[in-house]
Amino acid sequence: MNSIKPIMVKPLDDYKLEILFSTMEIHIFDCKPYLTGDWFAKLLNKKKFNSVRISGNTVEWSGGQDLCPDCLYDNSIPVN
Repeated sequence: MNSIKPIMVKPLDDYKLEILFSTMEIHIFDCKPYLTGDWFAKLLNKKKFNSVRISGNTVEWSGGQDLCPDCLYDNSIPVN
């Protein structure tokens, strides 16, 4: 298991997240492919999507939706 975890998150336009990981790397994660089905599609509401925050070792939204930290790191694009 990857021990890298997000330590800061900022919602961006177009359902993307800017994430600072514990490695001090900043990545951009595209959430659009994950916003399907009853549970995650609720995040298509921009107010709900923008409620994202750090929770434990990952990011979580106000409705309880979250993503695995490995998924966030492995499927994001480094910007620095």
